[in-house]
Amino acid sequence: MEKPNPTGDDPGVQDPASTNTAGPDAAGRPIDGIALHETPGHLLRRAQQRAVDLFVQAVGEQGLRPPQFALLLAAWQNPEANQSELVRITGIDRSTAADMITRLAGRGLIRRVRTEADGRANRLRVTAEGVAALEAAADRVARAQENIVAPIPAGQRAQFLKNLSLIADLPDPPAGSRPPGLRPAGSRPAGSRPDSGTNREGG
Repeated sequence: MEKPNPTGDDPGVQDPASTNTAGPDAAGRPIDGIALHETPGHLLRRAQQRAVDLFVQAVGEQGLRPPQFALLLAAWQNPEANQSELVRITGIDRSTAADMITRLAGRGLIRRVRTEADGRANRLRVTAEGVAALEAAADRVARAQENIVAPIPAGQRAQFLKNLSLIADLPDPPAGSRPPGLRPAGSRPAGSRPDSGTNREGG
């Protein structure tokens, strides 16, 4: 005959304290040595959150979001690029870029133009309204970029950006693309002009 358990506990149930997996213990599990605030992934995510917050503060709640600005700017600087090329240039995943292009087109900021070489492919042309949106945001975006790197000593910023580029694995710019940055308002390369939104190429 089994003797009664003096504690009143079920002898078949282990004490939760003996199987607790929360928190570090004397065994020195691998997870005990992870310093979250020293991991590159966590720091990059936090930095990205901060960068987006500063961008939105500068541009405004109703303004372009960082991926929208990046996509429009890439399309403006690479007027012969199709959707796949813009995905490569910006690093925005294909499905997100497709949805973003549809939304931007719905706002009249960009439009698809069929290429003569391949009727199934579309070039993405920034409209006059899209150029105006980019130029309206340009100074504010530049200020946001300055605010993002403000905590870094001025003498270390160039190296910081080089290191970020190594992590981001940025692609080489396509041949013939415009240099980074927006041209002054009203300035266009010789022989080119913003698309007013009227289809001149049969697309």
